[in-house]
Amino acid sequence: MNTGIVSYGAYVPRYRIKPDEIGRVWGVDGAAMGKGLMISQKSVPSPDEDTVTIAVAAARDMMDRVPGVDPKDVGAVYVGSESHPYAVKPTSSIVAEAIGATPAMTAADLEFACKAGTAGLQACLGLVGSGMIRYGVAIGADTSQGAPGDALEYSAAAGGAAYLIGKEGVIAEINKTLSFTTDTPDFWRREGMMYPVHGGRFSGQPAYFRHITSAAKMMLEAMGTKPEDYNHAVFHQPNGKFPTRVAKQLGFAPEQISRGLLTPQIGNCYSGAVPLGLAHVLDAAQPGERIFVVSYGSGAGSDAFDITVTDAMKDYRRGNAPMLDSLLADPLYIDYAIYAKYKDIIKMPEE
Repeated sequence: MNTGIVSYGAYVPRYRIKPDEIGRVWGVDGAAMGKGLMISQKSVPSPDEDTVTIAVAAARDMMDRVPGVDPKDVGAVYVGSESHPYAVKPTSSIVAEAIGATPAMTAADLEFACKAGTAGLQACLGLVGSGMIRYGVAIGADTSQGAPGDALEYSAAAGGAAYLIGKEGVIAEINKTLSFTTDTPDFWRREGMMYPVHGGRFSGQPAYFRHITSAAKMMLEAMGTKPEDYNHAVFHQPNGKFPTRVAKQLGFAPEQISRGLLTPQIGNCYSGAVPLGLAHVLDAAQPGERIFVVSYGSGAGSDAFDITVTDAMKDYRRGNAPMLDSLLADPLYIDYAIYAKYKDIIKMPEE
């Protein structure tokens, strides 16, 4: 039997802030900044939301769509994130408990900047494919950080998606995955630092574009395919500009990336960016459609996937959980003061 996606779920917080509101506080033309980044607004987690709650919400929706799957058959749970709430205490074990997968399973938190979620997908594919486990769960979720006043503040958002990987009831077969990785330090956050540091323009060509295009070309060559052979393409989206440009460089048409490009509406969800883009594609995907996916994580690496939607999608219960269009339909806009409160930017003195 072929290995692939058996179910998925996604979650994005309801609160939003617009670039012009951020720019107003810092004396910057926020509207121009948003236009340059191709971001009209970004999601903001409420005070009671973090990577754990986002991952749990996505995982529960994932399981609700496959009521015939026993959570006890989940043999692994991996949560990829840059913003795990605990330095020592796994997010993955909390998620596993929340969906009823404990105790006979393995769990781990993963970190590789924005591609930690797709790294979890690859780990689950290997474990399921080898027969070591029946099902694996891979989640990419973040409440992204960006220093106040920094360019990242206009894009760093919150959200995530969860994927159930298995061999039975596969709605989207993962035909192949491969990676391209180097030591390219374009973005980092040392232990104890509140906010990450980025290499500015260096984060573009030698980092993002080199790794995305290299992994993409490797996949096209390995599969003997061309861009026009795919119905959809999802690229890592730190903003709206980079994935649009890299798609054009590789030969993908705007209509091929439009469904999976969510950053203009919700900002950059870091480890959740590509998983969310893929979830939005799957929300409307039909049997036989082919999907090209390439993630990117600073530091730096890209994971590529060639995916085919199967006939099992016809009977898949997508309606058992909210789809992304409904989650994005009714945002609540906040000003910078509320944003600062929700993001805990203002630090109170210790008592």
